[in-house]
Amino acid sequence: MHGTADFQDTNASLSETLRDLIRGIRGPTVTLRELMDRIGEQGLLLVCAIASLPFLIPVSIPGVSTVFGAAIILVSIAITLNRMPWLPKKILDREMDTEKLRPALEKGANVVSRLDRYLKPRMQTFTTGATVNRLNGMAITLAGVLLMFPLGLIPFSNTLPGIAILLLSAGMLQRDGVIVLAGHVFNVITIVYFVVLAYLAFSAGQGLASFFS
Repeated sequence: MHGTADFQDTNASLSETLRDLIRGIRGPTVTLRELMDRIGEQGLLLVCAIASLPFLIPVSIPGVSTVFGAAIILVSIAITLNRMPWLPKKILDREMDTEKLRPALEKGANVVSRLDRYLKPRMQTFTTGATVNRLNGMAITLAGVLLMFPLGLIPFSNTLPGIAILLLSAGMLQRDGVIVLAGHVFNVITIVYFVVLAYLAFSAGQGLASFFS
């Protein structure tokens, strides 16, 4: 896809849009292309928000992180550059198990329905303007990269960046600067969490080395 991206607000709430999407899923498998076709012209930010939902459970679904994580990174880069995204056919047409994906989306819808209550236009300095959109787009890209780390079996390693992506996307859609700032905070929390995991792994390795030496 080419051209300039159109970052318009969505009129429907995120939870309503998500439930419409879930009801439209048919067959034993679904592809990202099919999901994006159903989302239609409602925006790239909505793609990022919906792609983050399977990661709001403590341990992610095998195979989904590759497709949705890559999509989030490529779409968020497009948001940063204010361009329509290019997505490889391998990502768009990879089949995902509907029976595993649907429950994750439904749980995500429940989370989003609670988030909808707090979303409202405020502190719009953090949600308007080309420079701000680029910075927020870069933050979604960062969260997407953190999401792709091969730590899916470690609790919250996918959940924390998934929350950051959802908050950043939803906040930008609804012009809610408070929610956008919360998304940036979750990015920081994710980085700190990964640093702690790396330190613990290093310390354990050092302890084993000392034990056997």
